Amino acid sequence: MKSLPVEDPGTPDHRSPARYLLWLARTQAGTLAGGAALGVVWMLSQALMPAAIGRAIDEGVAARDDRALLLWAGVLLGLGVVQAVSGVARHRFAVTSWLAAAYRTVQVVTRQATRLGATLPRRLSAGEVVSVGVADVSHLGGAMDIVARASGAVVAIVAVAAILLAASPPLGLIVLVGVPVILLLAAPLLKPFREREEGHRELVGELTTHATDLVAGLRVLRGIGGERLFFERYREESQRVREAGVRVARAESRLSGAEVLLPGLLVALVTWVGARFAAQGTISAGQLVAFYGYAVFLIHPLKTVGEAAGKITKAYVAAGRVVAVLRLRPEVTLEGTSRPAAGGELVDAASGVVVRPGRLTAIAAADPRDAQAIADRLGRYADGEVTYGGTPLRDIAGVRERILVAVNEDRLFSGPLAESLTPPRAGDGAPRQAPERAREEPPERALDRALETAAAEDIVAATGRDAHVPEAGREFSGGQQQRLRLARALAADPEVLILVEPTSAVDAHTEARIAGRLGEGRRGRTTVVCTTSPLMLDRADHVVYVEGGAVAAQGRHRDLLAAEPRYAAAVTRGETPAPAPGRAEHTRGDARGDARGDARGDARGDAEPAARP
Repeated sequence: MKSLPVEDPGTPDHRSPARYLLWLARTQAGTLAGGAALGVVWMLSQALMPAAIGRAIDEGVAARDDRALLLWAGVLLGLGVVQAVSGVARHRFAVTSWLAAAYRTVQVVTRQATRLGATLPRRLSAGEVVSVGVADVSHLGGAMDIVARASGAVVAIVAVAAILLAASPPLGLIVLVGVPVILLLAAPLLKPFREREEGHRELVGELTTHATDLVAGLRVLRGIGGERLFFERYREESQRVREAGVRVARAESRLSGAEVLLPGLLVALVTWVGARFAAQGTISAGQLVAFYGYAVFLIHPLKTVGEAAGKITKAYVAAGRVVAVLRLRPEVTLEGTSRPAAGGELVDAASGVVVRPGRLTAIAAADPRDAQAIADRLGRYADGEVTYGGTPLRDIAGVRERILVAVNEDRLFSGPLAESLTPPRAGDGAPRQAPERAREEPPERALDRALETAAAEDIVAATGRDAHVPEAGREFSGGQQQRLRLARALAADPEVLILVEPTSAVDAHTEARIAGRLGEGRRGRTTVVCTTSPLMLDRADHVVYVEGGAVAAQGRHRDLLAAEPRYAAAVTRGETPAPAPGRAEHTRGDARGDARGDARGDARGDAEPAARP
């Protein structure tokens, strides 16, 4: 058996759900063919058993021939052994096919998610991606799994029909005509099943998205007392999913019922006709027993064909969701080849923002969305006319290594704390290279310096450098998570570091420490901070005020407070600025009260000891 997952999953055909399923089948054609061949042997060995029993009755029991009876008993035993061995082997091939399809789909979707980068969360919800990786891969694997049994079922039905046709043409014709009739009667049940499955799948994706958002924001909901409201909303959505699931179950139950009822009617008809022929002397007693055995046996392959129709329908719906992910295209591409020297100006033509090298520049926007949009363009997470050192950003190689954008949606990874905060370096198997200054000092020293700048040394001291970080750092408070993320970004030491609201979840005293240390910690490097915090703005070398998506004023923080009323209104929300710069009691006012209200519950958390995993 092959090792899974494979190293290279290949290039999927995402032109349609059917083509994707065919691509999956082609990529594991050998396994599917082997499973189908074994499925045929497995089913045929069962299909021939009634014939062996009938011969044993006619030539052994009725003729009182012991040798014939032993002969056909031996044939029956041999068929049983073949069935057992081929059944075990077929199951192994079927499971391999299931796993191969599931793993391959996970691989291509993961690769696509990596390629999309920042485009993915803008185009697809987290719940949709999770549903693809959990539910849809199971349905796709199920379609590949059923191939072996369905192939054997089709061949067995044809073989039984041929045997019956040769022994008794009327019985053979009943089977040959009855099977297509059964399929035609069951076909109308597939369309409503597929449509309801698609609707249910859509609702499950939405509910999963809301569940992930609810869990991620549970701390905030508790802080503002919104748990009950969101619980009621989630319950309503959950009930819609349940109702859709019930509708799917009704359609599926009708299909399952048809899988039993219709073949059962055919079996009853074959048995009744066979019994009449036996009573008339047209067929022997052994043939009657054999025909009854064929009739009973046909229930299994006919039900398998119906099961295959249901699984392929589910797989078609799942393939449609996978294809929707694979069809997405990155909003920006990273295919540049130019390598300009470090230390150039970073210029955004759309807004007029000019970031000079080696300085701490703050961008304060009347609308926080404008600052985020500028940060996205400067980091090439959105397309725009941006130049770095006079070279268009789209033409520069290694943009992600040279320009790092850190936002509050970034996540802490599981693992030892120090390891999760330390950037990859040469020799770690990572594609990026550490900056020159970072390579000049030991990683431990670089991390200590970053922790000090981010005012996060107390967290490490309380938990220990080797403490295990749980998923997304959920055992840390919001403020602690934010300081650890800031420390990780600082430890990476990129040429240009762009921070979006890096202190929105910390208290004023902690923010004052970070503001006072950031300039020194990034000395000689270019740093951009998108914020409306007076504490951070007061420490910036240069402040750019953006209104309506364009630069409206720029200069030093205190000069802008005195000369630009719109700027003063944006950063103080009408409150009187504190007289002394750099002091801990310097008010932040409500500069970010609206945007930061969701994190205020963590202002207390920063004053508490770091949570221990």
